[in-house]
Amino acid sequence: MPEFKRTVLEVMRQPMEERRVTISRARVSIDFPASFMLIASMNPCPCGYFNHPDKECTCSPVMVQRYLNKISGPLLDRIDLHVEVTPVAFSELSAEKTSEPSTNIRDRVIKAREIQSLRFEGHEGIYSNAQMSSKLLKEICVINNVGQNLLKTAMDKLNLSARAYDRILKVSRTIADLAASEDIRPEHLAEAIQYRSLDREGWGG
Repeated sequence: MPEFKRTVLEVMRQPMEERRVTISRARVSIDFPASFMLIASMNPCPCGYFNHPDKECTCSPVMVQRYLNKISGPLLDRIDLHVEVTPVAFSELSAEKTSEPSTNIRDRVIKAREIQSLRFEGHEGIYSNAQMSSKLLKEICVINNVGQNLLKTAMDKLNLSARAYDRILKVSRTIADLAASEDIRPEHLAEAIQYRSLDREGWGG
């Protein structure tokens, strides 16, 4: 992702937030629908070995920070899930462990989508938790006192924005749906907070 110019990346902010693209010319302005899923990846530094357990990074701290700064905070705010992928050891790759079958995961996702279809049946143009307005968010994503304290601590510690707060609630509601839970539990919130890894201060060093 940082290989693109920052000005190019910043253009995505409006369509990611509003799910539409506005093209303006001298005498006319036209809106086009742009509801899409963004999947992006980036290295931790130009050489790719920052924080690597075995290989040494050849980049200076200034180079690393300049590279990471190509992705602005407002753009990161609009990305629901940040997942930091660490190198996997050969012993783990070659281990004969039985993982959950894809068919089971698929069934859970289908059931979660069915839950969301019923939830937003009377709301035109809304089909999933990610599309909830702020008003709907307050009605649907109700959390208990334990959850509120957990989220408040995360907001203060990670210095999260209001937009990140909304994203965490939407993701936690989806995690709860995947677990077939009517309520958003603290563990669902905790998992959603873990997906804001790029919001951590100094996450790149």
